[in-house]
Amino acid sequence: MLRKLLDSVGVHFEKGGKLHKLHPLYEAADTFLYTPAYTTKGQAHVRDALDQKRMMMVVVIALLPCVAMALYNTGLQIHLTVGRGGALLDSWQSAVYLALGLSTTSTAIFECAVHGALYFLPVTLVSYSVGGLWEVLFAVIRRHEINEGFLVTGLLIPLILPPSVPLWQVALGTSFGVVIGKEIFGGTGMNFLNPALVARAFLFFAYPAQLSGDVWVAAVMPEGISGATWLASLAEGSGHLAGHTLQDAFFGLIPGSMGETSALACAIGAAILLFTRVGAWQTMLGVTLGTLAMSLVLNLIGSTTNPMMALPFHWHLLLGGWAFGTVFMATDPVSSAFTSTGKHVYGFLIGVLCVLIRCVNPAYPEGMMLAILFMNMFAPLIDHYVIEANKRRRAARYARA
Repeated sequence: MLRKLLDSVGVHFEKGGKLHKLHPLYEAADTFLYTPAYTTKGQAHVRDALDQKRMMMVVVIALLPCVAMALYNTGLQIHLTVGRGGALLDSWQSAVYLALGLSTTSTAIFECAVHGALYFLPVTLVSYSVGGLWEVLFAVIRRHEINEGFLVTGLLIPLILPPSVPLWQVALGTSFGVVIGKEIFGGTGMNFLNPALVARAFLFFAYPAQLSGDVWVAAVMPEGISGATWLASLAEGSGHLAGHTLQDAFFGLIPGSMGETSALACAIGAAILLFTRVGAWQTMLGVTLGTLAMSLVLNLIGSTTNPMMALPFHWHLLLGGWAFGTVFMATDPVSSAFTSTGKHVYGFLIGVLCVLIRCVNPAYPEGMMLAILFMNMFAPLIDHYVIEANKRRRAARYARA
């Protein structure tokens, strides 16, 4: 019945129909529900069951553990604050939560998740609405199909933002990420920067007070402990994270951007991406090795004035956006390196830069976002030299033959 309904409506969107200019909207709905009925003709093509739509859906499924932690941990941090005598954020979310008659000090999974959803869902709704509007607009103007690229980007953006970010900033950042980070280069597949990271970078530098993360922590934690203080306390050998343990950091029970705090959730997502071969293990391994190498080098060098240089390797993996960036951002198939060797080099340099930015730059203790964006720009150059090296080796081999 649904197929017949789409077919009967579809004639109006075909060439010559009254709604021909809006054909991308119909095509997007049709291909979301069904596999396209047409196939390639003429010369040979490489065919694979894993098309772009299925690939994007696999990434969305891999992100679900991070979404679950975003809901629970956001509510948990607010409830813990209330239990210590802090005040709820002055927002409609808190008013709705209190109207539901739920406890504001409970650490129960359901109650924390409900409170967290009141912060996460509006940001997600704005991200998908604004980003989807731009996608449709550019598709209609260019007379192209609406691709599934924003299906992932629209979910990544709220996961890498703090829960107290104003919704108008979400709309502005999403617009900048989609238009400037992707559409002006031709759309999905043509961009050389990760659109979600472009959106966050724009908001971070345009509105640092709201996006640094410290403001959210200060708003829900009266002591106003910042991420930089956490890292410094660890580097000094205190062995804890402002009252949080290594286990808390691993499970993600610490303040931070909504979907980035849990290394466990990111590890589950990594397992899904690696099992389905959607994510590149070479990139993930490269980031890990680069982080290990640079952290050990800085540990050996040491510093009497910069305790960050003594930060152990394992804390780099658990804090900030390292795990999330390694699994979901660095492995972006469009903006990362394409060659196998290039992925190793690309990932390794991301790990090196992340540690350098965290430890050497005291004004910016979290370096994963900048490291990935910086290496996005050099990914084509890395692939170029890898391919040229392969060509030289092939030429030498055939010359000997």
